[in-house]
Amino acid sequence: MRPVAIIAGFGLAACAATRPGDPLSGGATTVSDSTSLAYSQAAPNLTGDELDRFVLGHALFNQNWVQAPATTSDMDGLGPIFNQRSCSACHSHDGRSAPLGADGELLGLLVRVSIDGADPHGGPLGDGTYGTQIRPSGILAVPGDATPQVAYVDAPFTYADGAPYSLLSPSLAMTNWSYGAPASTLHTSLRTGNAVFGLGLLEAVPEAELLANIRSGDPDGVVGKPNYVWDVARGVATLGRFGWKANQPSVAQQTASALQGDMGITSTLLPEEPCSAYMTACNAAPRGGQPDIADEHLAALVMYMQTLAVPARRDVKDAHALAGERRFDEMGCASCHTPTLHTGTGTLEAVSGQTIHPYTDLLLHDLGPGLADGRVDYLASGTEWRTPPLWGIGLLPTVNGHQRLLHDGRARGLEEAILWHDGEAAAAKVRFSSAPASDRADLVTFLNSL
Repeated sequence: MRPVAIIAGFGLAACAATRPGDPLSGGATTVSDSTSLAYSQAAPNLTGDELDRFVLGHALFNQNWVQAPATTSDMDGLGPIFNQRSCSACHSHDGRSAPLGADGELLGLLVRVSIDGADPHGGPLGDGTYGTQIRPSGILAVPGDATPQVAYVDAPFTYADGAPYSLLSPSLAMTNWSYGAPASTLHTSLRTGNAVFGLGLLEAVPEAELLANIRSGDPDGVVGKPNYVWDVARGVATLGRFGWKANQPSVAQQTASALQGDMGITSTLLPEEPCSAYMTACNAAPRGGQPDIADEHLAALVMYMQTLAVPARRDVKDAHALAGERRFDEMGCASCHTPTLHTGTGTLEAVSGQTIHPYTDLLLHDLGPGLADGRVDYLASGTEWRTPPLWGIGLLPTVNGHQRLLHDGRARGLEEAILWHDGEAAAAKVRFSSAPASDRADLVTFLNSL
């Protein structure tokens, strides 16, 4: 059994003392729902006025934006270039859409791009023509950036006991560049949209508690580091919490960035359209409002994602799930996927003062060359990724009809996601792949109970 370490008061021993049998993954924001709507419920501790704003945010999250000008002026302003027409297109039922559609079109996937160097705030430096994201679609008379095509190559492997498995590796091809060739040193990274429930809770965890999970002298070489990113509203660098590389500091900025980057919807926070100087048709296209989304609507959308309920943990007394929980700790998974965090006091009472079980430290970890995208994002290197939360992960097939995991959707389930781990997680991966099949099955059963 791997030694249990206590790290600045928030180690595995402290977590184990509060976690077993606790179904309240999101504290008072938890709901007991294991249906296809498990990710889409309002936190049960909202007030009446807050629930009204939540309902408005829900409508905005699911609406399709249209090209301007339109008779529905509060819904126009799409594009001129874009990835999808609604938030829910990438985050179906507030979860994650499948990476690809039946004919290979990108559904839950998008392509981040950058070139060597950093922008004035230390973030990724965009290509001079295409910026930091490829948008394949455009409104009438405006061509999209390019056509991304993704293929997966299947390679066979075996566990230590001889049981076979295989892993998919994605490859990206870009054709039909509409505005000229990009930089020859273009860095690309495929990204899927994460589930959006529980974000307000993660936002409310005090920075000091997250930094306390940075490790020193860990026998497996697990370290973890924070990403400090530019906060547009405050005009300072601050702790990143959201996105695959923790490159967004708040739910508000994450939301405004997705509106602008994925749909071309401008806001007071991010008022620029995604058109470079080389995109003549894009710059000449009609606009919606100035900005496209009103402040009160953006606030409702942000509040909606801050107060989406967390689904309760299930099967809390199942013997195999409890055995899998022990394997989770013994194999070292909890070194990065911190089981228990605590929220402070913030502007939203619903998410304040909660003990939560998200299974993340929100820190960056080096996961090795196999998952590397080679793309620097503030302090995150090309091999470093933020630890994704695991709460609710067992409901993904029920909510979204698939179990494609990791940043680019390459893993076809929990086992494959574990087997892609390397770098700081190499020792944990080896323990898993060397374990008896029954232990591996118990661990997966535990993860599916979250």
